[in-house]
Amino acid sequence: MTWIVVRARSNVKVEHSIRETMDYLNLTRVNHAVIIPENAQYKGMLQKAKDYITWGNADAELVEKMIAERGRLVGDKPITDADVKEATDFGSIKEFAAAIVAGDATVKDMPDMKRVFRLHPPVGPKGWGGLKRSFVVGGALGARGDEISALVERMI
Repeated sequence: MTWIVVRARSNVKVEHSIRETMDYLNLTRVNHAVIIPENAQYKGMLQKAKDYITWGNADAELVEKMIAERGRLVGDKPITDADVKEATDFGSIKEFAAAIVAGDATVKDMPDMKRVFRLHPPVGPKGWGGLKRSFVVGGALGARGDEISALVERMI
């Protein structure tokens, strides 16, 4: 399994250890997203920074769309199927995305690919939906499960 993690709040008046944790996750700015594998170390990092980020389970179609539309190579070049075929054992972005979601590959397997996806702010009348409350009480922060897809779709 794989998680998609999106940063929702800024660094203003954030405790140093939480700021470091977000830096370790490569979430240095608001509206940045990363795709990380599901393991105990990352789960602890997500729990530490839960008041500033949101995350949920990745699905193959969403990861494919993120890589194709918002993924960048070093030099800020868009990623194409040819780039994926040249740098990895996978023939297309779709196969690479499916392997990432299944846990057979990570974003790090493509060396020239930037690990951070720069997304737009969420569109729609709701926007983030409250940056100081947890997702379970109607806000935007913390674990979302499969609902991360709807948010990231609005941000791509």
